[in-house]
Formats: sequence, C-alpha cells, structure tokens
Amino acid sequence: MMTDADAESTTERITIYSDYVCPFCYLGRRSLAEYQDGREEELRIDWQPYDLRAGKRNPDGTIDHDVDDGKDESYYEQAKKNVRRLQEEYGADEMELDLATEVDSLPAQLVSVAVREQYDHETWLDFDEAVFAALWHDGRDIGDADVLVDLADDVGVDESDVRDALADEERRAALREQFREAREAKITGVPTFVYDGRAARGAVPPEQLQRLVDGV
Repeated sequence: MMTDADAESTTERITIYSDYVCPFCYLGRRSLAEYQDGREEELRIDWQPYDLRAGKRNPDGTIDHDVDDGKDESYYEQAKKNVRRLQEEYGADEMELDLATEVDSLPAQLVSVAVREQYDHETWLDFDEAVFAALWHDGRDIGDADVLVDLADDVGVDESDVRDALADEERRAALREQFREAREAKITGVPTFVYDGRAARGAVPPEQLQRLVDGV
C-alpha cells in the first residue's frame, strides 16, 4: 500500500528559482498555474530562492540605489512595459505594482524556507502565494516582520516560528549559501524553470512550460 510519503516522492517536480520582489516571478507563477490547470497529474513546485538585491542591500536591509548594477532608467521603463503586457496576457490585472525597487525580500525568503522545512508542502505553498499577493496585490512590505507574522498566521504558521527564523543567523548563512549555489548552477536571472536538466528563463507562456515538461 502506497503511503503519503511514497506518493510525495513519486510526484513530478519542477524547480523554480525565484525572488519575491521580481514581478516576472509572480507572473511566471501565474503562467505555471495556467499550465497546471490543464494537467491531469500534479506537478510539485521545488522552490529555490534567489537574491536580486545581494549587491545593493545595506546592513539594515535598506536598498542602496546608488550601487551601479547596470540597470538605468530606460531598463526600468522597459521592465514596466513588459510587466503591463504580461499582466494582460496572464489575466493579472489585480497587480498594484509594476516594480518593487524599495522592498527587501530577504526576510520573506528566510521565513519561507523555514515554513517549507517545518510544515507540510501545502502550508508552504499557501504562505508562498500569500507573500506574492501581499506585495504585488496589496503593496505591503514583505521585508517587515509584522507583515510576515500576519501572512503566516493566515495559513496556520506560528508567530514564534516566524520570529525564530528571522533571528536565526545560521539559517541566514545557509540561505546565503543557497544563493551562492544558484549562481554556481549558472542561474543568472529569474524566474528560471528547470525540469529534467532543461531550463526556461523568464515569465514564459504556459505553452512553453508544457514543452519544457511534456516535450510537446
């Protein structure tokens, strides 16, 4: 007789490298959800955190916009246009923001990793989706501990687990190691979807995700 653990181990998985402050990561998840709706079998999300703010983060978590990362005003204007285009394409008109340049996602990623380790997959997925919605629908600061506590409480995660994750320096160091491993894996932008050694980068349409996974 197959147990829940056995069923979980045999479920197909798609790896996604993403950062909550990336609008294309949110839109890419919308595309993935649309693709998943047409699948008979579950495709489990194997989330891998990625840090878009690494080179611009001050010790207090604020973002230093004076750091030259090669992205000028024309880059951001084009990014906004691309976001608006994909909003229409993926039915994401509820997005309140085009970009979230002032928000640091590191606290949210710390808590998300802790939830994934300490709770079941569905609880983590609910929290993950709540973080995306809080930022991109409601314009809330997902770098704020109290916001993360509220989001966690809504999906059944204890406040103490959130506070402990944020204060855990070993967990913070482990997360930085995950970021380093992503770079070593040649992940240079997000979202990046990986399946069976093949990859697709960007908020690609459901048809491209189908080709990536199903080969059709």
